[in-house]
Amino acid sequence: MTNAITLQEHHLPGSSLEEKFDVALAWGFDGIELRSRGDFHFASRLPELRRARDAGVIMPTACVEMSHFIGAFDAELREDAITQLASQLSVMAELGGVGVMTPGSYGMFSRRLPPFEPPRSPESDHRILVDALGRLGEHAEREGVELFLEPLNRYEDYLVNTLSGAAALIVEIGSPAVLIVADTYHMNIEEADPAGALLEVAPHIGHLQASDSNRLEPGAGHLDWALFGATVAAIGYKRSIAIESRLSGEAATVLPTVPPLLRRYL
Repeated sequence: MTNAITLQEHHLPGSSLEEKFDVALAWGFDGIELRSRGDFHFASRLPELRRARDAGVIMPTACVEMSHFIGAFDAELREDAITQLASQLSVMAELGGVGVMTPGSYGMFSRRLPPFEPPRSPESDHRILVDALGRLGEHAEREGVELFLEPLNRYEDYLVNTLSGAAALIVEIGSPAVLIVADTYHMNIEEADPAGALLEVAPHIGHLQASDSNRLEPGAGHLDWALFGATVAAIGYKRSIAIESRLSGEAATVLPTVPPLLRRYL
């Protein structure tokens, strides 16, 4: 098996990560993607996370779960997002993990909804993102982990929507610790040719997240998973693929169908 398939922790029943991991394995998954909340909540979980690591729980990545992000309009909120992400990167480093992902922002503004024009210039947007990602990239390099920038669809964010847009920022920053997390749901909306878009930015891909065209689990929509698998192989991606989705039914019913579907093509 080339790619580990992980599942985000909130979908798994159990009172501990060890119990959740047992369920994940029983459902055919290989590990857990953590959810990293703000207010230093993730750092407060270190005793629990260390126990899970020592018990053999596979937890390569963390998906940020905060109310504000590095592209926030408010300067204090931006600084807090940077501080929180730096802490989360340090936690993953202590666990021996790979990295933490973040969007530029989420739910803050969309050019597709009124009033259509954000209260900040494109030049300021660019400067703020380069500054935040550059600082976090330096921190990630020191810690030996990676920060994954996630392009979101136009209805959830306006700062970074495409893989090429994320790649341009990463090239400008020049940090080897800042990479792209490509999410099949957002790509389905934003990329005219998702496979071609992945191929074009292949050197900058650090993580993949999978959900179907309707944001449900793979297999519950109309994405071409054979093409996805072929593209993953073509770009030489050998890291984990995390399932980040809503569910079409009960978790214990629909999620065990996902690993065999993806492994058919990976």
